Amino acid sequence: QVQLVESGGGLVQPGGSLRLFCAASVDIFSFIAIGWYRQAPGNERELVAVLSRSGVTIVADSVKGRFTISRDTAKNTVYLQMNNLKAEDTAVYYCNLQGIIRNYWGQGTQVTVSS
Repeated sequence: QVQLVESGGGLVQPGGSLRLFCAASVDIFSFIAIGWYRQAPGNERELVAVLSRSGVTIVADSVKGRFTISRDTAKNTVYLQMNNLKAEDTAVYYCNLQGIIRNYWGQGTQVTVSS
């Protein structure tokens, strides 16, 4: 059974940093891609950053230059380093694992950027 557990969210002031963690119960290298999405109240879930098995990254324009996705395949963990956070980054952040047949989601971790 595939399980994704996110952590690292919290309350941070504008301009601050957070690092999100997503620990998978399976070998993430056997999947097509792993990444982060977010959903703010009243908005649809949107892509933040995705890292493919081959190492290709896709990063949303809204976070480019501020957020970095990385992985540790030995630990089956993916990270999202978020710097220079803005109020508009406030959302629930979800880890996603893309398989051939289906996608898997974590339960989400709340990130709130406020002074």
